[in-house]
Amino acid sequence: MSVSSSSSSFDHQLFAPHGIASNITELIGNTDLLRINSLSELSGCEILLKCEQQNPGGSIKDRAALQMVQDAIASGKLTPGMTIVEGTAGNTGIGLALVAKAMGFKMLVVMPRGQAREKEQMVLLYDAELKLVDACPFANPDHFYHTAKRLGAENENYWWADQFENTSNSKAHFSHTGPEIWRQTQGKIDALVSVAGTGGTIAGNSRFLSTKNRQLQTWLVDPDGSGIYNYLKTGEYVASGSSFTEGIGIMRSVENFRQAKIDKAITLPDVDLVAIARHVREHDGIVLGSSAALNVAGALYAAAKMGRRKTIVTFYCDLPERSSSKLYNEQFLSEKGFSGESESALAMFTRYQEQSLSAVVEVRG
Repeated sequence: MSVSSSSSSFDHQLFAPHGIASNITELIGNTDLLRINSLSELSGCEILLKCEQQNPGGSIKDRAALQMVQDAIASGKLTPGMTIVEGTAGNTGIGLALVAKAMGFKMLVVMPRGQAREKEQMVLLYDAELKLVDACPFANPDHFYHTAKRLGAENENYWWADQFENTSNSKAHFSHTGPEIWRQTQGKIDALVSVAGTGGTIAGNSRFLSTKNRQLQTWLVDPDGSGIYNYLKTGEYVASGSSFTEGIGIMRSVENFRQAKIDKAITLPDVDLVAIARHVREHDGIVLGSSAALNVAGALYAAAKMGRRKTIVTFYCDLPERSSSKLYNEQFLSEKGFSGESESALAMFTRYQEQSLSAVVEVRG
């Protein structure tokens, strides 16, 4: 007896053996939690990494991509045959390209020139169309965000994901990532540390975990040059330096970030993330991307200020090879002034302990 391809697919999903996914999007989430032994022993705290690089698209942005698409389908905004369009520095575009391909949609990614070449390649490998635009200030109408928004508005067959304002982004973490962390730590978590790009990760996780532990401290760690730290300190988005990190740091108020329950904010220079990346690679065999390296440096800072016997969770944001052309490129680092020996983790921890508390912005309480 013959069966159609559609019924065959349905039968496979219905009778698939337990533990076998029927679509690659089902592999998104349920990532492991990893103890960073060297830094935990140095600080006297449990410093733990949520391993988001395990997601099939290689980053934490897979979660937001899937939630945004699922919610758009449920609301009727995204229907079969449509094209998803998004402006992105890379990882959200990769996540959306994966989800789009797996769920039968076309994908158009608008990305600023100058991002890691590895990210461009991944977008193309998922059969998405890639439109590169010149990097420019947000006020410029040719900014990648405005370009994607304009393309979405001009074509009725396009759906613009709008990761910055679309709160399905933070919902992914409130509904899934935060509960996973709570279960994995058995409810023993004292601090959450995170960078922010759209703000979805820090918002969803901080909101959920704060409902479980009212004493939780959420620390935002900002790269040099981003405006978030200054905004939380002064109420204004003002750049005060430069960083080679990609996809993190915000220079404007966006809806996902406004939902975050942040207690403390710090800013750390690129030299610290270079040092911490070198340290954990050497001592723990963990190779971090630049965002994750900043997260881990922020977790060490939180440990230095909070004292011993605290459990601190942060995020292994994406696959480290996406930072190979910068963070692990000695020529690039030399050009940026980061050549030679890095500060030891012990010296960094001691410096963090001794740094004035005036460097920490108290956001809540």
